[in-house]
Amino acid sequence: MTLWGGAFSEPTDDDLRRLNDSLPFDQRMAAEDIRGSIAWANGLARAGVITRGEAETLVGGLNEIAREFTAGTFVFAEGDEDIHTAVERRLTELVGPVGGKLHTGRSRNDQVATDFRLWARGAAVDLLVAVRHLMRVLAERAGEHADTVMPGFTHLQPAQPITAGHWLMSVFWMLERDTQRLTDTISRIDVLPLGSGALAGVPFPIDRAALASELGFASISPNSLDAVSDRDFVAELLFGCALLGAHLSRLAEDVILFSNPAFGYVTLADRYSTGSSLMPQKRNADPMELTRGKAGRIIGDLTGLLTTLKGLPTGYNKDLQEDKEPLFDAIDTLGQLLPVVTGVVRTLTFHPDRMRAGLVAEMLATDLAEYLVRKGMPFREAHHTAGRAVRMARERGVPLDQLSLDDLRGLSGLIADDVAAVFDYDASVRSRSAPGGTAPESVRAQVAAGLALLAD
Repeated sequence: MTLWGGAFSEPTDDDLRRLNDSLPFDQRMAAEDIRGSIAWANGLARAGVITRGEAETLVGGLNEIAREFTAGTFVFAEGDEDIHTAVERRLTELVGPVGGKLHTGRSRNDQVATDFRLWARGAAVDLLVAVRHLMRVLAERAGEHADTVMPGFTHLQPAQPITAGHWLMSVFWMLERDTQRLTDTISRIDVLPLGSGALAGVPFPIDRAALASELGFASISPNSLDAVSDRDFVAELLFGCALLGAHLSRLAEDVILFSNPAFGYVTLADRYSTGSSLMPQKRNADPMELTRGKAGRIIGDLTGLLTTLKGLPTGYNKDLQEDKEPLFDAIDTLGQLLPVVTGVVRTLTFHPDRMRAGLVAEMLATDLAEYLVRKGMPFREAHHTAGRAVRMARERGVPLDQLSLDDLRGLSGLIADDVAAVFDYDASVRSRSAPGGTAPESVRAQVAAGLALLAD
């Protein structure tokens, strides 16, 4: 069965059917298609296009089809081109010729746009739940390690002491921005295209506001020509997925590095590690490597869709059939990744002794410059003076904190006995107590703020 063909004198070529048919992937929108069709049947009845009795018959048949899908007993037929064809074909089998009235005034153009928005909205909400679960675990672990001092890096070079809690909360706030983007995207998904027809609208007095209310949409599309071809919401959701994937990848890269024995800051639980088929000693952070790799895959989904969209003329074009698989793939991929990443963070073992062993006195060079600033020296001069101290220590092959007081006084007369207090990693961390800083009190404030956000 096709939903078109009266003007054609021969059937579609089999090779074209295989290219054209979208049923293999759009059948996952069966529930959304049925839900949209029930609303449309009710809308036709409200408009007087069909009788209330006919609408009840259609709705009864559609509910029966929904039960078949739920039970796994729905049988696709050879001629089912897509999920819309399959549902309408089965509806006609169940209720007879009245099934042919369901599509009155409706095009697959506005039908599929409605189905896909319903599906995307639900997927985005589910994604938000999974991301927030990871955020909660990050915040809880950060609270446990608000006082755990570790090396901080820029350019992957030793920079300044921070706390492990501060590191974990840096990922939390990345994900918080991701949830804001997803929430914002949902507001633009939440627009009903149903009632736009193929491109020009419908000639019947359909109450589109009532349709929107029945399907839970916040508003209706203002222009039918735009509505049937608008895939901004897909691109936006894919961008949100791609950036979320990039943030997960950054966390993954950190965990891969920090779990390497050369660092030894963390150890993944056995249940989230893999080994080697040849080397018995190997302990691989494969979940994190897969996270890093699959982030690139999701970026590819976004790039592919944008490339598809950029050359389309106004109105619906068959190219738009290529909108679903990228989003399905991105959502499915994140659906696999997020529970695993959450489990890795929840079960991660921290090694504070190894973290502290990774601290080097040069990380306190900035503290030395700030010491001079407090003595009245302009920062740029203080920066230069501290840099000279670093160079002196390197030339002598000693740690920065092993320079003698006389050596340091030779660099500036402002340096006194109290300079010894500069070379204290814990004190350095505690000093960074401004909001957002790495001081334990600031990290605990971040954790509290983060958990409060999640409680809303």
